[in-house]
Amino acid sequence: MGETMRAAVWTRPGGPETIEVRTVPRPAARDGWTLMRVHAAGLNRSELMTRQGHSPGVEPPRVLGIECVGTVAESLDPLLPAGTTVAAVMGGMGRAFDGGYAEYALLPDRLLMRLDTTLDWPTLGALPETFLTAHGSLTALGAGSGETLLVRGGSSALGLAAVALARERGLTTLTTTRNPDKVARLAANGADHVVLDDGDLATAVRRILPGGPHLILDLIGAPTMLDSLRLVRRGGTVCMTGLLSGEWLVPDFEPVGSIPSGTKLTAFGSQDLAGRAGADALRRIVSDVEDGRYRPVVDRVFALDEVVAAHRYMEQNRATGKVVLRC
Repeated sequence: MGETMRAAVWTRPGGPETIEVRTVPRPAARDGWTLMRVHAAGLNRSELMTRQGHSPGVEPPRVLGIECVGTVAESLDPLLPAGTTVAAVMGGMGRAFDGGYAEYALLPDRLLMRLDTTLDWPTLGALPETFLTAHGSLTALGAGSGETLLVRGGSSALGLAAVALARERGLTTLTTTRNPDKVARLAANGADHVVLDDGDLATAVRRILPGGPHLILDLIGAPTMLDSLRLVRRGGTVCMTGLLSGEWLVPDFEPVGSIPSGTKLTAFGSQDLAGRAGADALRRIVSDVEDGRYRPVVDRVFALDEVVAAHRYMEQNRATGKVVLRC
């Protein structure tokens, strides 16, 4: 290893051009912190929002990236020998300290999840944040065999992962998109029904399920939460997980007036499965992918030098599936 590395540094709030690939000093392992050689980093919309300046307390300059996969380059932890394949997600990555948009990342030992896998780096890089969040959301919903699940924001990487995991659990799945060009790909990914959200989602869903779905996973966020509560079957559950809309707050939310009697509203935050808390779940996901039970939908892989183009592609909502940075 040399004394320097290349990293994509967020320099100021703004557009994709505010991320600059630079040569910077390579950090060294220290007590409680391991140096990872990053091989792939999945891109996430939360990084887009941080780049725009919407993450309180996160200040540039910062190497973004809330997840990455790679190998241990240097560690003082005897449980993390050099060459070990590891993944890391959340826990302050790309926010409190530098994250995965770099050739190397210095990360807390507690965040590293050891993996034994033959998956290629882009495929492995598409799994941690997306599939752990999908797994956690379905668990929060209490999703079980025989139920119906509507995924709002289904063409996102998280939406595609949720459908794949839900089908493995024996659920009937409906998924939405506002883009007619994405309908066929969502159907090919295994959704039982693909619903074009043209502004009257309730009518389209009730043609399929007159009583509404048992469960709704809402990945869009504040603008659709109240609509999801009205659309779910009486006594069903809505889980708020994603923020594809970029809006965080529901104005004038009145729980008694907005939540139908008996209907449940829950949420899932991926920080609940950060680091070792999610290790066992991620190992099962990796094993299932290796066994061919499902595969992540990797839309495009960009090189580190192409990080500006990758952010622009993500911001334009052009992807159907995961965008991965190859470091």
